[in-house]
Amino acid sequence: MGMRVVEGDITRLHVDVIVNAANNALAGGGGVDGAIHRAAGPHLPQACRNLGRCDTGDVKATPGFELSANAIYHTVGPVWQGGMSQEPELLASCYRKSLELAARQGFQSIAFPAISCGVYGYPADQAVTVAVTTVQIFLEENANIDVIFCCFARDMAELYRDAIQTMEKHNH
Repeated sequence: MGMRVVEGDITRLHVDVIVNAANNALAGGGGVDGAIHRAAGPHLPQACRNLGRCDTGDVKATPGFELSANAIYHTVGPVWQGGMSQEPELLASCYRKSLELAARQGFQSIAFPAISCGVYGYPADQAVTVAVTTVQIFLEENANIDVIFCCFARDMAELYRDAIQTMEKHNH
């Protein structure tokens, strides 16, 4: 249990929950959102329409459909506007609410993409710090969940690895 980093395609992971970096309309799109929609198959768009909109910082769940995951958690990260529009708090909320929902539903593994780091323009180093810090705080009280940061690109994975190593040094 704890945090680890995996490089590759989040849709191919064998975990209980895959987190989708969604848009407010839950309509699918580019990047990881589009990849998850394609991999989950034709029932996901209707399930998302049935959920309605999702506020920034919130999370809504659908079944995993054709993915190996039991569930897909759709969370909407903030669009970067310079950091003074509650972006860190909203991004932290994406991670915290996803983890809280997974714990309530009894899931033991969850995989996150780099939320808000694509077209939403969140600076990667700052987003990684928020993600790792938020997950660490959660794990201190709920140690029985395995958290995976799944990165498509090696440079992003290295940012996560460095942040986790730095945090582990500070905690020992």
